[in-house]
Amino acid sequence: MRKNSMKNMRINEEVHRELSNIIRGEIKDPRIHPMTSVVAVEVAPDLKNAKAYISVLGDEQAQKDTLKGLNSASGYIKRTLAKNVNLRNTPEIHFILDQSIEYGVNMSKMIDDVRKKDADAMREDEE
Repeated sequence: MRKNSMKNMRINEEVHRELSNIIRGEIKDPRIHPMTSVVAVEVAPDLKNAKAYISVLGDEQAQKDTLKGLNSASGYIKRTLAKNVNLRNTPEIHFILDQSIEYGVNMSKMIDDVRKKDADAMREDEE
């Protein structure tokens, strides 16, 4: 099976959906930040491993604590995923911190600041 086959893409989406539901509604670990989202999931073609890209809206300590909490709950997550998704093999999930959303928010803020400075400078030139 090719890495981007339709079957693999459907499996990625199904695991992504279930993983989001499990993290949002079933895990009660206080280390996991409430603003945690699953950005993407890549399941290996042999269904043995999966990379789950996680985004945490919070400071660096909240991100570290969330990853520790998710890694400690990985057995429970795998069992719940096996019950909810019918796959030949349930993948071992490796959580990876994805900071692309935070990076995008910071870049947007920087662009807004520059535009505001330019608008202020133009107003001063007109006066």
